[in-house]
Amino acid sequence: MINPRRLTSLKNRVLSGAVSEAITDKLHSSNGLDCVFAVFLSVCNAKTRALVFRGSGSNLKVAWNNAEKRLNEYLKKQMAKKKPFAVVWAKADVVISYEEIRTTNINKIIEKHEWQNFARFGIAFDKSFNRAFLEAEVSGNKMINQDILLYESDTNASYKDKPINLKTVNKYLKTYYDTAPIEKVPDNIIIFRTCGFFCGEDDVVHELYSDNMDFGRRRVDFVDDDVIRDITIGASKYLVNLIKDNGEFVYGYYPCFGKEMTTYNILRHIGTIWSILTVYRVSKDDSMLPALERAISYFDDFIVHKDEDTAYVVEKKVNEIKLGGNGIAVLMYTEYMDIFKTDKYTGIVKKLANGILELQNPETGKYYHVLNFPDYSKKEEFRIVYYDGEATFALARAYSYIKDKRYLEGAKAAVELFIREDYTKYRDHWVAYSLLELTKHTDDVHYYEFALKNIEKNLEGIYNRATSFHTYLEMLMTGWQTYQRAIKDGIESGYIKKYDPTRFAQTIYHRARHMLNGHFYPEYAMYMKFPQTVAGSFHVRHHNYRVRIDDVQHFIGGYYFYSIYYNEIRSYLTDGFIKELDKSEAVNSFVNGGELE
Repeated sequence: MINPRRLTSLKNRVLSGAVSEAITDKLHSSNGLDCVFAVFLSVCNAKTRALVFRGSGSNLKVAWNNAEKRLNEYLKKQMAKKKPFAVVWAKADVVISYEEIRTTNINKIIEKHEWQNFARFGIAFDKSFNRAFLEAEVSGNKMINQDILLYESDTNASYKDKPINLKTVNKYLKTYYDTAPIEKVPDNIIIFRTCGFFCGEDDVVHELYSDNMDFGRRRVDFVDDDVIRDITIGASKYLVNLIKDNGEFVYGYYPCFGKEMTTYNILRHIGTIWSILTVYRVSKDDSMLPALERAISYFDDFIVHKDEDTAYVVEKKVNEIKLGGNGIAVLMYTEYMDIFKTDKYTGIVKKLANGILELQNPETGKYYHVLNFPDYSKKEEFRIVYYDGEATFALARAYSYIKDKRYLEGAKAAVELFIREDYTKYRDHWVAYSLLELTKHTDDVHYYEFALKNIEKNLEGIYNRATSFHTYLEMLMTGWQTYQRAIKDGIESGYIKKYDPTRFAQTIYHRARHMLNGHFYPEYAMYMKFPQTVAGSFHVRHHNYRVRIDDVQHFIGGYYFYSIYYNEIRSYLTDGFIKELDKSEAVNSFVNGGELE
């Protein structure tokens, strides 16, 4: 049977006076006094996709009891088969508003949300909610042809006329419920919104947001350093658990389909090690070190020596040497040496930094991006803009450890190029990192002002970004450190004096809060095919909840610094600002919530 404590806790919360009354009032105001009440109970063993049991009725209690009856019938059958269903996570969702629409009009709603999987509503094929699916089921099983609608809506009329993927719906019903297929999508369907409650291993009932981008995840009143530190340490442990015996990572997953990624990128391997090392600074968890050493040793085979003074990172599967590989390797090795107070990698750092200099024009600061291997011939002058920032950060970091002025001059030349060609347009976190490191070694106001312009010009775009795009917080946090250094060191600049730290801090906090929507809380993970493979990680929702090692790396990067500098940031924020962010998305916001579209 389901853990009675968790089910009882959920039931008591939902049927309590305050919540029950709010749900009833909202439902009546939205759909009339004769409206249908609907409850969804989801249970998950953490190994396979959650099972969802529906119930409807003339009031909330009847609807709950009908859903609970179906759940218990299933659990009894499993017991009879001697296959008891061990419930690890339980979740209750209650419909708070719904409306009937023409099926083809789903297009008009989801296209407003711009990104796939961002339309936060469930769908029902009948007015009694007998064939109905939560938003998490819809998105987690690709029941809507949203990617087609978004990118081919003008040319693919057949998909515009059939937004519901009936094949996917019926596969889901057959696989998890062994029920008869739906023969035809009705001309009219019900779309609905819910409020939810989750109870997991801690036996605490977590209220879930019921609106906007936070829909479906647990409420967090204050996104403080303790909250973020726990999540960050958990995500770093997740990455460590992906390290195989040979030191290679499990590269990633497509959770909706339960598929493991079969490609590999050695640059992302190195960057992931770097992110785990940064979190080790606060976790001090020595149990992760054997796996980390395996991962570092695995990387040894991807370093090639052009001569006794120069080394490169080679991507063996395509026989390419990429500028960014040398950059991120320098960062990883220097991070390791700083943490463990050793000089064991000084030699290879020199050779890798020399390799970067070989790819740079010292007069213009411009880098060449890709060489062929094994002949070191030129292949591509430009591959991706991020290589420039990675290489520059690495040169500045190499100077920090080795004090070879060639590295400092190379970093300066690159930054001068960034300024001339206005790299602020790229919103590049690596540019921000390179300025943070470079300004450790110069008080040239020129560099400080560019570092802060890189932030200021992008604040509004970052603040309003709908996705949980992970590198933005890294960019903000490295810029924040540069700003605080400028203030502390008394850098004389009219621009810096006029800088608005309050708006800066507000954007950081808002971004940190918003990025929690990319954290694979169990209430999200339970609707994926194999929840345990992704729970505790971070995902990219608009890429079908993709989880890849570098996705997790970049979430960790921003959150690590956020937890370190939280108290500084918090000092610029008012309680009113924080509460205003949360107000429209609180669990009881359905009392005065917005419409479905």
